[in-house]
Amino acid sequence: MEKKMGVYICTGCGIGAALDIEALARVATDEYKIASCGEHPHLCSPEGVALARSGLESEGTGFVVIAACSPRVMTDVFDFSPGAVVERVNLREQVVWSHAPNDENTQMMAEDALRMGIVKLSETQPPDPFIGEELSKRILVVGGGLTGLTAANETAKAGYEAVLVEKEKELGGYLRRVHKVPPSSPPYDTPHDSPLDQLIREVTSRPKIKVHTGAQIASTSGAPCMFDVTVRGDGSEWTERVGGIVLATGSVSYDAAKLTHLGRGRFPDVVTAAELEEMFVSGNVARPSNGGRVGSVAFILCAGSRDPEHLPYCSSACCVESLKLASCFKSMNPQMPVYIFYQDMRANGTYELLYKQAQKDGTIFIRGAVRDVEDDGSGGLVIVADDELTRSPIMSEGVDLVVLAVGMVPTSAFGDPFKAQAAKEGEEESAVPADTVLVSNLLNLQYRQGPELPTLNHGFPDSHFICFPYESRRTGIYPAGTVRAPMDYAAAVQDATGAALKAIQCVEMVSGGKAVHPRAGDTSYPEFFMQRCTQCKRCTEECPFGAINEDEKANPLPNPTRCRRCGVCMGACPERIISFRNYSVTMIGNMIKNIQVPDEYEEKPRILVLACENDACPALDMTGIRRLAYNPWVRVIPVRCLGSTNLVWIADALSKGIDGILLLGCKHGDDYQCHFIKGSELADIRMSKIRETLNRLVLEADRVRFEQIAISDYRRLPEVLDGFAARIEELGPNPYKGY
Repeated sequence: MEKKMGVYICTGCGIGAALDIEALARVATDEYKIASCGEHPHLCSPEGVALARSGLESEGTGFVVIAACSPRVMTDVFDFSPGAVVERVNLREQVVWSHAPNDENTQMMAEDALRMGIVKLSETQPPDPFIGEELSKRILVVGGGLTGLTAANETAKAGYEAVLVEKEKELGGYLRRVHKVPPSSPPYDTPHDSPLDQLIREVTSRPKIKVHTGAQIASTSGAPCMFDVTVRGDGSEWTERVGGIVLATGSVSYDAAKLTHLGRGRFPDVVTAAELEEMFVSGNVARPSNGGRVGSVAFILCAGSRDPEHLPYCSSACCVESLKLASCFKSMNPQMPVYIFYQDMRANGTYELLYKQAQKDGTIFIRGAVRDVEDDGSGGLVIVADDELTRSPIMSEGVDLVVLAVGMVPTSAFGDPFKAQAAKEGEEESAVPADTVLVSNLLNLQYRQGPELPTLNHGFPDSHFICFPYESRRTGIYPAGTVRAPMDYAAAVQDATGAALKAIQCVEMVSGGKAVHPRAGDTSYPEFFMQRCTQCKRCTEECPFGAINEDEKANPLPNPTRCRRCGVCMGACPERIISFRNYSVTMIGNMIKNIQVPDEYEEKPRILVLACENDACPALDMTGIRRLAYNPWVRVIPVRCLGSTNLVWIADALSKGIDGILLLGCKHGDDYQCHFIKGSELADIRMSKIRETLNRLVLEADRVRFEQIAISDYRRLPEVLDGFAARIEELGPNPYKGY
């Protein structure tokens, strides 16, 4: 059935002054036979919105094209749901604000933008949200330390049920072995008592929190709102259905046995900060060598940290923890010599007051790297360091106890690497190396891509740390606390609260059939036409979020609530069997085919730009906002992720006579600026195959180019676009133009 569609053009913000609006309207009415077409000087005003809504009501149209400003602005104003599907055509930022007014090329650019918007909407079907069966909004918290207890408590305070699983017989984790904690309230200069007992009482008294101690996760299957978690404890197993998961398994101290140059393993009076904490908790702070009184103590900060041979990163809390322990010694004996050897004292925020108090108390601070720890021959220890102040060696003699402030290693960093099933003979290897997944026995996920969360460097299961803190690459699972990143107690409490809120946000979105970020609220999901599936495994291997499992015959088994709607699977599929109701291979292909391509004699080349909607499109918008001009030959099609680019689009564009194709994707690298992890990198790898095809067709490989664009590259974009246009002009017209 033919869709009833309305097109409404805004003439404000300079659009009407720069374009022939009547000619633009004729594109809709004459070329596409759209009966309902209107214009307004301020389409975002109440009167303009009323005009568009009146068309919906009087004409019975359920599909509306708004040709005005960027789709990144006025999203609430032009939200006509339920009952209408809206397509935004960017005439302001990407046409009139970045190109010459009342110019033929600018007019042609605007008309093509409208054509593509109309075609896209004509190919769009209203999404039918996926709503699973027996949905749960309960939150599973794995780990009963400070972070886990806080996450469970905050979940219950928000009105949601929590299930807390702790492997030890008692709650508390590392905090149970801690004497005092750094100050968290005025005057911030003295260590505080541990908040653990009060927090445990609060958690165990809440009816919305179910606590399992002495238990571990045997397996986790399913997807957000439908996770089935098998818990093993006390000789039995049972299953909990939960909606989201907070991973709060914490960290352990770096293996100090590797620090022999600092005396560990050579002298019994060299201990770690964690071992000293246990001495304070037991009430017996003594020298391990002879049980004697500690008359002097030296702390060595960054013991094994910020060291490429051990831990290359800072563990964030070691400086403050050492200041706290030094304060504890001074409270026992104000005259005790206390030394702190440090590289950089990182006491941020209110911890500066604890640092100043330590100076007032007479703690001796020595800045310099410790070279060695030796026996002084009389039962004490000698610390040899390079004093950065005097630029000369310095020795502290007669020290009774040396404390190593070793760093944190996340519990997710242990275990053998997971090895995915090798490709069988005749099968193509995955384009991008698999993520690092360690079999750490924390969640035991029943995922095709591995049993635990993928980790970044050093074993931390973080994701896009700039845009999506608390995230992992498994939808609905949120690491928090020191398993996610090194942090102190205060940061762990904040982290736990954030992770709990993200888990709650996830179950609320998913239970309504909506995607979580970055396409928050999207109710579409990938649909598979299985009759043409060849079991090539590209979709299951290349999905950045492990959303697709496989059956015993290697057929894909999608899990819609794990999906983040990036479309990487759609770009990977050589048979084009994967599509979304509002995003498909056919849709983009038809948009490309509706670009008007002048013949070669008009000397107006056409350049197709496939631009990532997360970074490249905002950068293009900012280019327009700053009135930076670029070549008008370009025709921009936003894509969800460059990884969703199917190679057939390149073929469609070249056969249409498009002279050049530029792909603008996110930057690659370990910081994963790509919102969908490796989508941009995948697109770049796929393009290498296209270049080989172009060479075989005697087409210049330079006609297709990939560029990494950050959201901050808006000043560089005109140079990129103009440079590519100049290269296309050198190459001349596409020889397939006109065929």
